[in-house]
Amino acid sequence: MTPMGIPTVSDRYDQLEVERFYASGYWGKETLGDVLARQAGALGGKTFITDGKVSMTYREAHEISLRLAVGLRARGVRAGDRVAVQMPSWAEFAVIVAAIARLGAVAVPIMPIYRRDEVGHVLDDADVKVVFTASTFKGFDHLGMFRNLAAERPALHSIVVLRDDTAALASEDHRPGSGADVLPLSAVSADIEPSLAEARLGSPVGPDDPFVIVYTSGTTARPKGCLHTFNTYASGARALGEAFGYTERDVQFGPSPITHTTGLVTSVLLPLLHGGATHVMPEWEPVRGLAEIARYRCSVTVAATTFLQMALDAYDPDRHDASCLRVWVSAGAPIPRSIVERARTLFPDTRVLSLYGRSENLTTTTCTVDDDPERALTSDGSALPFSEVRIVDLVGEPVPAGTEGDIAYKGPSHMLGYLGRPDDTAALFTPDGFSRSGDLGVMDADGFVRVTGRTKDIVIRGGMNISVREIEDLLAAHPAIHSVAVVAMPDERLGERACCYIVPADPGSPPTLASLKEYLQERGIALQKTPEHLEILEAMPMTATGKIQKHVLRKDIAEKAGRLAGVPAGR
Repeated sequence: MTPMGIPTVSDRYDQLEVERFYASGYWGKETLGDVLARQAGALGGKTFITDGKVSMTYREAHEISLRLAVGLRARGVRAGDRVAVQMPSWAEFAVIVAAIARLGAVAVPIMPIYRRDEVGHVLDDADVKVVFTASTFKGFDHLGMFRNLAAERPALHSIVVLRDDTAALASEDHRPGSGADVLPLSAVSADIEPSLAEARLGSPVGPDDPFVIVYTSGTTARPKGCLHTFNTYASGARALGEAFGYTERDVQFGPSPITHTTGLVTSVLLPLLHGGATHVMPEWEPVRGLAEIARYRCSVTVAATTFLQMALDAYDPDRHDASCLRVWVSAGAPIPRSIVERARTLFPDTRVLSLYGRSENLTTTTCTVDDDPERALTSDGSALPFSEVRIVDLVGEPVPAGTEGDIAYKGPSHMLGYLGRPDDTAALFTPDGFSRSGDLGVMDADGFVRVTGRTKDIVIRGGMNISVREIEDLLAAHPAIHSVAVVAMPDERLGERACCYIVPADPGSPPTLASLKEYLQERGIALQKTPEHLEILEAMPMTATGKIQKHVLRKDIAEKAGRLAGVPAGR
């Protein structure tokens, strides 16, 4: 630990592991700034990132990041300082993160849907000094929120506004004593030649120093800050490049929020490290997304299953051209077999792969382009090179193949630790150093893992364990269901019963509980395992990365359970 309690590489990895990861090439001597400079020299005028309005070449991204880094240093940002970024998926994100890293400061991405409570938690938890944000987006006043938050947090001294110089320049926060300075991005960037900027900035940190603090998505509890180095992040992107057969001809498509793990790793680092290009969408809309895939000739995407499902629903072969799509990777939530099969029919030129990961260690398992295509139907992939995955029991011991347990990881892309939470960090690990995920899975004899749910996703009905994933997979193929989630409902007699939440395909004609039970029994599910209560929703509560917020559903049905006591099973 540093004197400030920040975990270091030696706190997480022993010397033999460090040497092994460097020898493998998954860790390297380059920082983010080094990689961007190298690619700018090699690729120059090649387009690096677009978002529909802004486009930057490799050279432009490099030079803009240097000028911004000099400007931030003039505002007092130093190595180790935390700089938050809450913005839509705009191209500027890439150069902002590069500028922060060039100073040795630590980027703190914040999901664009987070509001005062969540944002305030992140600002306090990470001790943020500077914020980059949009003035407004989708009708929400981000600048106003940060001005109010800064008034209560003297350490937050600067708010940098993107794409709205007028709002920033008109801000009353320019007055002395009124809180943080509010400045347009153009006013922060220094007017300096790139070569002079390079010399002035020097090399304050290396690839094993803190690079980013990314917060867990909060599907089960208060978000925790995962502290990563550039090497832990880059190792994930390097390994995914091998898994996807990535080359500089690829164009990444990023519909997921760029300010989260998936966006930062796959929409920025993956194309950057391999010399590809990347196109990001500030606001996901499936029809427009399909049009932009064709326009920018996007070839690879990594996004939650929800995005694929919506794209399939919107796809019209007479209007859309998806022939450029080489690989679509479904991540963030288990992908039902029915969706893979449908994607194969509608996108015959596209390999559909499944990936399982988390903020703590990025990718845990993934299918690859070299795997048997059937693996995407039956698994969420296997461990990447130089990583190990085990299925462990409650005390951290490996369980036999085919046995369900906690999915645990060990490898080069694991975070150094949760920021300010050494006890929570220590609690992750088994006695032999594997990081427990809290996600349930089964591994076959070949090392392929099928995620079966979270540890809280088991319904224990009268002592019988019910696999939530099994029920959800079958119901996902039901023609009357658009989306589905099954959670435990408290029950005085049996402890728990299965409660099924659905968004019907036709809101005017939702399926009944009886019809769903019959449907499941016809597919071999015991009556006792079928849902015993049905809730109809207009939309599932979702995180910005496309995960269903099951803790919201559990809370909802727990509050309703008391009123339902003694009521016959049904909706």
